[in-house]
Amino acid sequence: MTQENSARPRLSDRLFRLTGLLLVLASFAGAWLAMDFDSFRSTPLATGAEPISLVIKPGSSLRTVAAELRERGVLERPLYLVMLARWQNVDGKIKAGEYALSPGITPDKLLQQLTEGQVLQYALTLIEGETFREMMLRVSEAPALEQTLADHDGATVMQAIGYPGLHPEGRFLPETYHYPRSTRDVDVLRRAFRDMETLLDAEWMKREADLPLKTPYEALILASIVEKETGLASERPQIAGVFIRRLRKGMRLQTDPTVIYGIGEQFDGDIRFRDLRKDTPYNTYTRAGLPPTPIAMPGKEAIHAVLHPAPGDSLYFVARGDGSHQFSATLGAHNRAVDKYQRKRR
Repeated sequence: MTQENSARPRLSDRLFRLTGLLLVLASFAGAWLAMDFDSFRSTPLATGAEPISLVIKPGSSLRTVAAELRERGVLERPLYLVMLARWQNVDGKIKAGEYALSPGITPDKLLQQLTEGQVLQYALTLIEGETFREMMLRVSEAPALEQTLADHDGATVMQAIGYPGLHPEGRFLPETYHYPRSTRDVDVLRRAFRDMETLLDAEWMKREADLPLKTPYEALILASIVEKETGLASERPQIAGVFIRRLRKGMRLQTDPTVIYGIGEQFDGDIRFRDLRKDTPYNTYTRAGLPPTPIAMPGKEAIHAVLHPAPGDSLYFVARGDGSHQFSATLGAHNRAVDKYQRKRR
């Protein structure tokens, strides 16, 4: 055998051993990479002890989002997040919006949150018994709500939400409304208006027979009065019953909240005898029937009470001073209750 021929097997053996070594190394590297990638998927992001906010602008790529999280020290391996999204076939499916990344969130959960659009929700609560003016103050102070209504005049607001010509008082359902960042104020108000319309129509369809109310709007007006008069929630049906019976008998409602509403911003917190005698469209001491509009936002319970009033014979009630009322069927009994619960306190 020549020297040249004897060198060939040795070279071939070396190449074989080198190839085997490379394969072993590649196998170890692949296994390590797989373990590292699997550990990445289940390891929580470095959000700290409190949730952090992540705002994704429309058109942003996942690579951009991952780079931002890396810069903020939240994500150690941004490339892994991109690889994970591609492996799950969701890399092009993230949705714009503001997200709250909670402590303990993993890359898997993060991708689920971003692709399902689980954006941060803010809350605006409209309160039963508040007026339109008070409601609009709440709207103007709501967090992350895009303010488009520079003028809070009722006519302007109703025009903006698509219902021009309607009086705004009492037209919005007092509830808690959730919305993502940059939602417009008109969109929340439009939702509250439509929710009230839906509720009022449904309750009107189930109303008791022979009520002295001709339209759902009249029910809304009376419900707003019941809302303002009620201090104890369980008394709403009784208070509604008193007003329903007075309307049936042609008696004036004689309720202070309507007088106060008619006084408007000039009301100083103390209603006087001269206020009860001063005629306005809302003075139910000087005018019979219902006032022309609601005087506040009635809640679901007040609307239901007006359309399902408690039976009885009481025509009067007076506050006891603890939130409850003393109900009376006659003027004499009512005057004695006034002496007991009102005049003694004065």
